[in-house]
Amino acid sequence: MHTVTLIKGDGIGPDITEATLKVIEAAGVKIKWDEVRAGEGAIEEFGTPLPAEVINSLKTNGIGLKGPLTTPIGSGFRSINVALRMELDLYANLRPSKTFPGVRSRFEDIDLVVVRENTEDLYSGVEHMVGADAAESIKIITRKASERIVRFAFDYALENGRKKVTAVHKANILKLSDGLFLEVAREVAEKYPRVEFEDRIVDNMAMQLVQKPELYDVMVMPNLYGDILSDLCAGLVGGLGLVPGANIGDNAALFEPVHGSAPKYAGKNYVNPSAMIMAAVLMLKHMGEKEAAQRIEEALAAQIKEGKDLTADLGGSAGTAEMAAALAERIKVN
Repeated sequence: MHTVTLIKGDGIGPDITEATLKVIEAAGVKIKWDEVRAGEGAIEEFGTPLPAEVINSLKTNGIGLKGPLTTPIGSGFRSINVALRMELDLYANLRPSKTFPGVRSRFEDIDLVVVRENTEDLYSGVEHMVGADAAESIKIITRKASERIVRFAFDYALENGRKKVTAVHKANILKLSDGLFLEVAREVAEKYPRVEFEDRIVDNMAMQLVQKPELYDVMVMPNLYGDILSDLCAGLVGGLGLVPGANIGDNAALFEPVHGSAPKYAGKNYVNPSAMIMAAVLMLKHMGEKEAAQRIEEALAAQIKEGKDLTADLGGSAGTAEMAAALAERIKVN
């Protein structure tokens, strides 16, 4: 029996979370859910969108599944998601983007993984006004953070049968900050002779991903570039509704869809739960429940390919719950 922190989230979060729980249950994985509240829904009860019990639960259980959260305006948080990553030192953001046959896209056979450093770069939030007419943000890159994220990327490649790691940077212009990241990446790469290594300048990488994505495998990069290029990769496979995310540290891991909370669809049983379901797949793999994870992923791929029991964005007419129920039945049969 696993104990997992559960944050259902805001907006569409409860809908897609409930759908995902049914799918996990159908796969036969025994989980005790430690449910805590965060986001807009927590303010009235706790006076903050990120109550201490959320952090305590994640620290105790070491693993969590989270729906999308809305950071309320004027809450004092730049982002609840960023605050969670910083508080728990979830330094590695993992964003796999993989083609689902049957999903409308301009590309086929995409299988890319973005590994994004999660704790520094411009997301450190060190910024201030310079007089009345200028603002300054400080880009922070450290050897420690660079080394551990590049090691994470290479270890992930080895553990998952990946062939190549590409370090993405802007060291031709940012010679000290991105120069340090690239220097460390090259040093770490020498310790992984079984994995091919290369580097790409970030603007060229964006073009390469559109022109010839088949040349790339695992890509590792500082925080801001990872935020941007991971969305580009999601676009290659049909959008954010299909792409999961994981935030992983040495002592905790938090799994989530990467799309927003879409409050206008809250409670309407309308939205596609695939990204949340795939986040659960990542979580199950992390927990060692690889057989169950594979069954869920294969069943979802088969359902999408057949074009039956799908939500509107996938070309169907099913609701969130109906799509999940059909998927759960498919998993039970298999």
